[in-house]
Amino acid sequence: MALTEDSSLILKSQHGDKRAFGQLVEKYMQRAYFTALGIVGSHDAALDLSQEAFVRAYGAVGRFDVEKNFFTWYYRILKNLSLNFIRDQKQHARSFSEIGEERVQQMQDTTSDTAKIVEQNETKELVWQALHALKPEDKEIILLKDFQDLSYKEIAETLDIPMGTVMSRLYYARKALKDKLSKVLL
Repeated sequence: MALTEDSSLILKSQHGDKRAFGQLVEKYMQRAYFTALGIVGSHDAALDLSQEAFVRAYGAVGRFDVEKNFFTWYYRILKNLSLNFIRDQKQHARSFSEIGEERVQQMQDTTSDTAKIVEQNETKELVWQALHALKPEDKEIILLKDFQDLSYKEIAETLDIPMGTVMSRLYYARKALKDKLSKVLL
C-alpha cells in the first residue's frame, strides 16, 4: 500500500510525533471550522468545537486505521461534538439574527450603500434560517456538498451510506430548502 501524505502523518503521530499531528491540524483547521460553523452557526463555538475535536482525535489517533480517510474520521468526531453542543446549549446559543444585526450595524458604520448591504444580510439571514430549519440530515448533506464542496463519493464515505442514497438525500434536502426559501424570499 502506498501511503498518502495524511497516512504518513498519522503513522508518525501514532509514534508520538506531535508535529506530524500539528501538520494535519494546519491542513484541515479551516475546513473543520467551516464545518462546525455550518452546524452550530456560531463563530466562537465553531472555533472551540473544531479545536476540541482535534484534541479528541489526537487522543484517539492510536486507534485510527491509516488506510481510512482522516477527515472522514475527524468529521464524525466534530459532528458529534457539534450536535452535543446544540443539544446542551440550545437556550444559550446566539441566533443568526443577533449576529446578523451586529454585522449590519458594523457595515452601516463603514459604508454609504447601507440599503444594499442590509438587503444582502437579510437575504443571507433568511437562507441560514431556512437551512437551520431543515431536518438535521438534510442540513448536513447540504453543508457537505454545497459548503464543503465534497464529491458524492466523499459524502458517501463520510456518512457511511451508499452513493445513490447521497444523491437521493441531497435532492430531497435541496427541495426542502427551496420550499422553505420560496415562502420567505418571494
